[in-house]
Amino acid sequence: MKTIAKEELIGFRYSRKEVLPDPNEIKLRNMDLERALALGNLEHGKVKITFLDQSLNLFQVGTTVWAVTDDYVCLKGSLSIPKRAIIQIG
Repeated sequence: MKTIAKEELIGFRYSRKEVLPDPNEIKLRNMDLERALALGNLEHGKVKITFLDQSLNLFQVGTTVWAVTDDYVCLKGSLSIPKRAIIQIG
């Protein structure tokens, strides 16, 4: 796993397929994203997001979650990561 700065997300190519095979894991990821959103909005706290790129390489970024939509996680600096590429939020 490679840790990157959020600025390195510009131009990133993410996995096109859902990386979590189990619907229950997807529900847990959504709950974790909502917690990360609350942490970001209330305390400006950072979380670590682990995700896969288009070549299925594993990356991690430490950042503040500003918004969560149906398909994307919006980060500070007008950056976003598609939910389908996210494996874990910690």
